[in-house]
This record gives sequence, C-alpha cells and structure tokens, in this order.
Amino acid sequence: MDLHLSQKVFIVTGGAKGIGRAICELLSAEGAVPVVVDKDDSAGKDLSKALPRSHFISVDLSDKDLCRQAVEETVNKYGHLDGIVNNAGRNDGVGLEKGSPEKFLQSIENNVGHFYYMAHYALPHLKTSKGSIVNIGSKVSLSGQGNTSGYAAAKGAVLALTREWAVELLPYSIRVNTVLPAEVWTPLYESWISTFKDPEEKKRQIENKIPLERRMTTPQEIADTVVFLLSDRASHVTGQWLSVDGGYLHLDRSIS
Repeated sequence: MDLHLSQKVFIVTGGAKGIGRAICELLSAEGAVPVVVDKDDSAGKDLSKALPRSHFISVDLSDKDLCRQAVEETVNKYGHLDGIVNNAGRNDGVGLEKGSPEKFLQSIENNVGHFYYMAHYALPHLKTSKGSIVNIGSKVSLSGQGNTSGYAAAKGAVLALTREWAVELLPYSIRVNTVLPAEVWTPLYESWISTFKDPEEKKRQIENKIPLERRMTTPQEIADTVVFLLSDRASHVTGQWLSVDGGYLHLDRSIS
C-alpha cells in the first residue's frame, strides 16, 4: 500500500533508538524525511548516516527554547512540516512512597512537557500542511503499575491531550492520535530485564502474560501503526488511543 508519504517531513522525538528509531527507519523507507530530535548525539548521528533521507538535531527536550529551535531548523531546511511524533520519554520509577514532590514534577516535565512544546511550536506549520500528530503513550496510563507516579501521570496527560488537541485542531484538519505500547522489546527494555537475577526467566514470565503469541511487541510493529496514522490512509482517524500490545491490556491474561 502506498502511504503517500514521499518527500513529507516528520519530526520524531527520541528518534535515535528503540521505538523512535524504528519509526524513523520506516518513514525513510516510505520516502519521507524523518527529522530525528534526540539528545543522544552519537546514536542520532549514526542513524542519520544510515538513513540518507533524514536529518538529526541534538536537543534536550526539557528546554522549550531548544524545542522551538528544532522546529525552526526543520522548516528552514525543508520548507514545510507534515507531522510530529512525540515519542521521547522513559519510565523513571518516581513513585509515591519512594519519590518526592520535586522528582514527581521533574518526571512530568520530562515525559509530557515537550509533547506540548513541540506541538505548540509546530502548529503554524501543521496548519499549512494539514498535518498529523501521533503521541506515544503507555499502557501504564490505563492499567497502573506501581512505583511510577510521575510516568503514569505524564502518560495519562498524553491521553487527555490527544483528545483535547483533536478537538481544538478540527478546524485545521489536523489529526491527533496516540499509540499505546505495553511490553516492547527495545534496547532500553532489554537493559531493564538484565537487572534481574535470571533475565531469561523474567522475560518468559512477562511473555506468558501477553495473549497473542506469548511474545513481546517489536518496535517495528509500533512503527507500522504510527506511520499509518501519520499518512492520509488514516484520513478520518482522530482522537483515538490505539493499543498495539498483543492484547496485553484489553484481553484476559488468564487465557491459555
């Protein structure tokens, strides 16, 4: 299926690794231009070299002025902007008992603040292109996890903002959707698994709770849905939360 993405320009935050990298690779394969916005300078430059139709901007997304500059650099270089993928963020384990008010507020800033910054500064350009915004959420916002108040609150805000922006941007035909991963086998996830005494056993325990095929979701499977939502093949889809998780969140995990 032709997704009609040739020469279209998309900013992907946290695009240098994991899910973000998979999104950038697929955008490039579809003929689009992924602009990788990430603070990991080494990974970003490596990806940009691997993808001829790409551009890397090293940015600390907690700085709203740098977010504005990233949007400006993109538009100055390519002349237009067709969409934003708000992907950057991490489960930082700031809980209620073990955290602090200061760490909680910092977690909110790190995991949802830049979603607003990027969308705000991109908006004038998205109005012109009738572009699309795809936010990356988390099953934690709907299921809870424990010991991660900051991340859960931020991802809950992502869901609320998705529908708020979808309504606000209706007059401009800008679509806004969220993709919710659950257990995705990324380098960051693999690093977390490695902290357990028996990583392989822990991985098996988690996979056994995933109804479809008892396996982790791949970054490519998240990317497939994100890129579809960015494209005009999803031209009447807005304000939606789509779980790409093998049924982890919505199916009874006791199914054998």
